Amino acid sequence: MKKIFIFLIMAFVFTACGDDCYNAPQPIVFEFVNADNENLITNGTLSNFSVSEENQTGIQLTKTSDDKVILENVGAYNGTKNYTFYSNVKNFNFSIQSSEFKGGCDGYQINKLTFKGVGIDVTDEKGYYKIIFE
Repeated sequence: MKKIFIFLIMAFVFTACGDDCYNAPQPIVFEFVNADNENLITNGTLSNFSVSEENQTGIQLTKTSDDKVILENVGAYNGTKNYTFYSNVKNFNFSIQSSEFKGGCDGYQINKLTFKGVGIDVTDEKGYYKIIFE
């Protein structure tokens, strides 16, 4: 029993938030589909795409094994930033509103994602945004 207690104390010490603790924002993941719910990357329709920040800086994108797209390193700021998605199918604008994380560690959290100025259908699925291009 004493060994278990000591192990739990040590585990707490090594996992507790300290000076160099950081909570990164949750990732933003897009899935692009057509009206028949077919993934546009999988079927080859969406072949070229990119995202840039309002100051024209490119955003790193990672394609997952199930043909979703992860926007890397977005949301680590206080306030709202505007982005543009460019592709061979359709371009659209969106914004990400973030704020400082209010916990024991430093970091940021994404509060709101807003799509603007286009006739696309976006649903917030569990853990990703499904974007329907018609």
